[in-house]
Amino acid sequence: MKDLKNKQKRQQGNAISRRHFVKSTVAAAAPFMIVPRHVLGGTGHTPPSEKLNIAGIGVGGQGASDLNDVSSENIVALCDVDDERAANTFKRFPKAVRYRDFRKMLEKEERHIDAVVVATPDHNHAVASIAAIKMGKHVYCEKPLTRTVREARAVAEAAREHKVATQMGNQGMAFEGNRLINEWIWDGAIGPVREVHVWSDRPTHSGKLYWAQGIERPTDTPPAPDTLDWDQWLGPAPHRPYHPAYVPFKWRGWWDFGSGGLGDMGIHNIAPVFSALKLGPPESVDSSSTLVFKETLPLACTVHYEFPARGDMPPVRLHWYDGGIVPARPEELEEDRELDREDGIIFVGDKGKILVTGWGGESPRLIPESKMKDYKRPPETLPRSIGHHKEWIEACKGRGTTRSNFDFAGPLTESVLLGTISVRTGKTLHWDSENMKITNVPEANEFLHYAYREGWTL
Repeated sequence: MKDLKNKQKRQQGNAISRRHFVKSTVAAAAPFMIVPRHVLGGTGHTPPSEKLNIAGIGVGGQGASDLNDVSSENIVALCDVDDERAANTFKRFPKAVRYRDFRKMLEKEERHIDAVVVATPDHNHAVASIAAIKMGKHVYCEKPLTRTVREARAVAEAAREHKVATQMGNQGMAFEGNRLINEWIWDGAIGPVREVHVWSDRPTHSGKLYWAQGIERPTDTPPAPDTLDWDQWLGPAPHRPYHPAYVPFKWRGWWDFGSGGLGDMGIHNIAPVFSALKLGPPESVDSSSTLVFKETLPLACTVHYEFPARGDMPPVRLHWYDGGIVPARPEELEEDRELDREDGIIFVGDKGKILVTGWGGESPRLIPESKMKDYKRPPETLPRSIGHHKEWIEACKGRGTTRSNFDFAGPLTESVLLGTISVRTGKTLHWDSENMKITNVPEANEFLHYAYREGWTL
């Protein structure tokens, strides 16, 4: 009898749950503690004990794509306020428990969830991400990280405090071109960089309007579809009646829900600049735009950021253009080549220029082409990506890091959103990042955050 009890104690002491295994490996961050997959489950097989249990919050649209990219793991719970938009995802993962309120999902499924994918409209990013982070869950959150500057700071701080693996959904950070930009600039390919031009054609794309901007709030109040929980969709945002002008996907142009082309594609296209030039918070932001409306962003704008020197890197002036506006054509560009009017970057260095075609740092080239041909590329100094979503999965398991974790994504999002505040107020803003304060236009500070509706909190 005594031997039986001792055996039971040994079994209890050696039994490590799958969830405890995942948490402990992240805390230790020691790859050698992971038992090789081929030992546990055969070559090429991922044993159940090594798979993450992932929940999705916002699983239609981009959320469906994100879940597809992490479907190597267990998708155990799904939350969406729009049954029709989420229908295909529900069908794809029939065993996953369904919810409309992510707060209830996290409360009831806490023991069964390791990680969460947040792909709601922007105004719900922060409340969903922080709720999961405070429970110790790893978080993948779509871009922009949040809708307000204060939310971005809070989410990054929470992730740091709880030591969870994070990734923002700016997939371009995994591009090969993104890494080449870093390596070429650090190699001195164009000398010190003092100016950068970044653009996107949003809210249009390929000549078509993606979502409306520069309009007033609709006055009619049609009933919400039975398949949509409108109150839950609003989340912490100020109450307003349902209207199809907001959903699905049309919410990006409304101040209460999104941040227009700058928040959408600025995150993608400014990220390589932040990474390569090691940017921190800007000192000042100014802008100009078409007519600004109370409810929506303008049809087009330009935003200009002043960043201070960093180590041996000089101060930088970064110019953003959207709504179809593009920078002046570089004189170094050959006559038979044109700027990509949809997305791009021009790095202006003391010794030359790099032109990036496409979004997220996709395809960089020194211009003119003769310089590109003569350039002796430096050796690779950055590890190459195993895949944007896979980086996060491996980080959740304690086997690596993510390139767009919230320590990077938070400050990037803050800067992007400061640009929208300059557009909204029409003012040049001086930014005190340490104290999170706009020092020269006191009334602009009200746009750093807003009062949540009752029942919602960070």
